[in-house]
Amino acid sequence: MTSYRSLSLIPTFSNYLPDRITQMDRLFSRLTGEKPLGDNPAYNLRQKDKNHYELTFSVPGYSQDELEISVHNHQITISGKASDEKNESEDEKEGVKWLHQGISKNGFSVNFSLEHRITIQQATLDKGLLALQFIYEIPEQEKPQKIPIGVQNESGCVIEHNAA
Repeated sequence: MTSYRSLSLIPTFSNYLPDRITQMDRLFSRLTGEKPLGDNPAYNLRQKDKNHYELTFSVPGYSQDELEISVHNHQITISGKASDEKNESEDEKEGVKWLHQGISKNGFSVNFSLEHRITIQQATLDKGLLALQFIYEIPEQEKPQKIPIGVQNESGCVIEHNAA
């Protein structure tokens, strides 16, 4: 139920291998009747500008109370726990019988390792999409610095160039 992934802002060179593994996982799940290992919510990662990113999960049917986001030791965990017991007891009181229930809301937990430069700013849930806004900050001391180059003439004086 738990899968660990490294949240990297560098795109992978190919999506071919993960797609093949997912297809094989689904095939074996159909043969054995077991739940697929990769049965976690689909997600998108998009870059909004140089430092701002958005990680969006597809969590249809989940309410705010059924979702949890936590960060500990540069590890973010997004989990969902369905509260079906409450709905079933309400249905029993109203005399409702399920003849077929093909839409299932299974619990999930997804973990990402975060770099120390990533800061989660906010999380929002809208129309079945859980969006996490985060910023990737590079401290000034770690940014590349441009060093001006001076030129010395034969007298030992430094000649500077002014772009005025």
